[in-house]
Amino acid sequence: MHKDRTRPQGRRDPRRPGAPGSRAATARPTAAPTPRPATTAAAAVAAPTALRHPHRPTPHEQFAERLLAVLSGRRPVHWMLGHTIGEAYEQLVQLAPRTPLRTRGTLPVVRTCGGFHPRPGVVEAFASIAAGEQVRAMAFRLEQGRDLRWRCAAVELGTAPTSPACTPA
Repeated sequence: MHKDRTRPQGRRDPRRPGAPGSRAATARPTAAPTPRPATTAAAAVAAPTALRHPHRPTPHEQFAERLLAVLSGRRPVHWMLGHTIGEAYEQLVQLAPRTPLRTRGTLPVVRTCGGFHPRPGVVEAFASIAAGEQVRAMAFRLEQGRDLRWRCAAVELGTAPTSPACTPA
């Protein structure tokens, strides 16, 4: 039997690409293969998500979630000790017990979050917080330290707007 050096040892199939007499050796023009449709619903759903890149949260988005956890009562204020500088921790101590974000029903969530970089290493951020039909504003400032960690330097919560009909005359 003829030994071919490109064929793995023990393989006797002459139909390999490029072998004499194989279809690839007698190249005929053929149409490009058509892609097969997904056979299962799970495969159809998984295909588009594999192409997407996961969203990596920015530092101000991470801090908005972290601050909301403290201001809504889900986490204690001391959870922010290593993540604050200056008077931000004292502001949280004052805000946390009396914040309108401590609801008894719907848990508040961050709806939107954005930030402005006035200079390198500083982010002035804002977030809208929704709890049911109630929406509040939160603003905070992040500063990047020499160790490249972001820390909260200031926090403010928007108060509920008062309508003219509700104000005492």
